[in-house]
Amino acid sequence: MPLDNTADFAPFEDRMRAEGLPQIVIDNFHYYYDVLASGSVGMIPEDTIMPVSAVAGVEEVAAYTEAGHAALGRAAVLKLNGGLGTSMGLDRAKSLLVAREGMTFLDVIAQQALSFGTRYNTNVPLILMNSFNTDADSRAVLARYPALEGPIPLSLMQNKVPKVLQSTLAPADWPANRNLEWCPPGHGEVYIALATSGMLDALLAHGYEYLFISNVDNLGATLDLGILGYVAEHNVPFLMEVADRTEADRKGGHIAQRLDGQLILREVAHCPEADLPAFQDIRRHAYFNTNSIWVNLPQLKALLDANNNVIKLPMIRNAKTVDPKDSRSPAVFQLETAMGAAIAVFPGARVLRVGRDRFMPVKTCDDLLRLRSDIYTLDEGFRLVQANDIAPTIVALDSRFYKLIDDFEARFAAGAPSLRGCERLTVQGDVAFGAGVVCQGAVRVHNRAETQAHIPGGATLSGEHDLNAS
Repeated sequence: MPLDNTADFAPFEDRMRAEGLPQIVIDNFHYYYDVLASGSVGMIPEDTIMPVSAVAGVEEVAAYTEAGHAALGRAAVLKLNGGLGTSMGLDRAKSLLVAREGMTFLDVIAQQALSFGTRYNTNVPLILMNSFNTDADSRAVLARYPALEGPIPLSLMQNKVPKVLQSTLAPADWPANRNLEWCPPGHGEVYIALATSGMLDALLAHGYEYLFISNVDNLGATLDLGILGYVAEHNVPFLMEVADRTEADRKGGHIAQRLDGQLILREVAHCPEADLPAFQDIRRHAYFNTNSIWVNLPQLKALLDANNNVIKLPMIRNAKTVDPKDSRSPAVFQLETAMGAAIAVFPGARVLRVGRDRFMPVKTCDDLLRLRSDIYTLDEGFRLVQANDIAPTIVALDSRFYKLIDDFEARFAAGAPSLRGCERLTVQGDVAFGAGVVCQGAVRVHNRAETQAHIPGGATLSGEHDLNAS
C-alpha cells in the first residue's frame, strides 16, 4: 500500500511511476526523502551505545562444518556487482578487471562456484546484483559458464532512484543526459531488490533458506561450510563477518550495541563531533564491517511482510553534482543506504570475527597490485590463498601516476613485481617496472624527474632507490 503522499514528494512519485518502478521502491524512497526533508542526520551518541563484547571467532565455527554440509542444498551466494570503479578511472564494472592469471573477478568467482559444486556434488546458485551500468557486460561474462545455469536466475537488477537537488529538494533535471537524473540507492537496497525482482520468492520456492552476500571485488569472501553450519544450527537471522580494526581503520565505521543489546553499525556520519575520540578508539570499538553477511531468507521475508516492505535503514546523504564529471553542474543529494546497517533491524543478529584472509577488497590500484602479485596464489578451488605467513605487503603508489587503471597498467605492463618477501613498497614519481622485478624488505623507489624512469627486468630491489642520484 502506498505511503501518504506530500506535495514535495509528488514530483518524485510521478517520475518513478513513469519509469515503471515498483511501488515498493517508491515507498522506500519516500521514507528516505522524508528523512532528508526533516533535516534528520541520525546521530548515534556514544552514551547510547556500548562496545561489542564476547564475539565468536571463525576458528570456533569449524566445529559446525558437518552442519554446513547438511545445509548446503539450502544455501545460495549473491555478489554485489553494481559498482563501476570510477575512483580507478573505470567506466564499466570493476568486476571485469583482470584479477589474477588472466581471469577477471567474475571469471574467478564463476570458477569458485563451479569448483565448489564439483567438490560437494551440489549446485549452489550464484547470483549477481547488477546495476543498470554493469548488467549487460557482466551477464556476457557469466554466459561463458553455462554450467552455472539452473532454476535460479544468475542476476537481478538493482533499482534506481532520482537524484535530489540540494537547493530545493526537488528532482534533479538534466536535459543534456536524462540518465544522470538517476542513481543507484546503495547496496543497502539489496533487500528490496531481492523482493522486487522476484528473486526472494524464487529462492524460497526452491527451498533456499540461507544467502551469503559479499562484494564482488573481495575474492577472499567465499562460501564457508563452518559459518553456514553455525548460521543454520543457531537459526541466526542475520550474521555479519567483522574484522579487527587497526589504526588504518579508525576513521571507518564500527560495530556497537545499543543499550538494549541490539547490534548496530555506526558510521562516522552518525557520530557527534564530541564523540569522535571514542569513535576512533580501536580498543574500545574493536571491530569493523567486512560487508560480508549471511541472511536467513524466511526471516527476511517475514521482516519485509511485517513492515510493508519498507526497511528503515540509516540514510546516507551523498553530496554530488548531477554530472559527476562537471563540477559546475547542479549540486544534488544521492540518497543511499548500506547493506550492513540492516544488522540493527534483525533481532537476534550476530557478528563473527574473521581474519583478513576473508577480507581482501580491491578499492585502489595499490590493492590490485597486491592481488596480482605472488603474495597470493589460487588453490585448486580458485580460492585466494596467502603464499606465506607474514603480513601482506603494504603498497603505496604515487596517485599522480598510478591511481587510474590505464596509467597503472602501462607502468606494470610486464606484470606485478614479486612482493612475497616485501614488507612495504612505496613508489614516488613516475616509474615503470620491467618483467621479473623482485622487491625485498622495505622498498622505496623515488623518481623526482618529470620524465618516466624504468626499473629493468630482473632487478632486485631493497631499501631506498633514488633514481635521480648521481
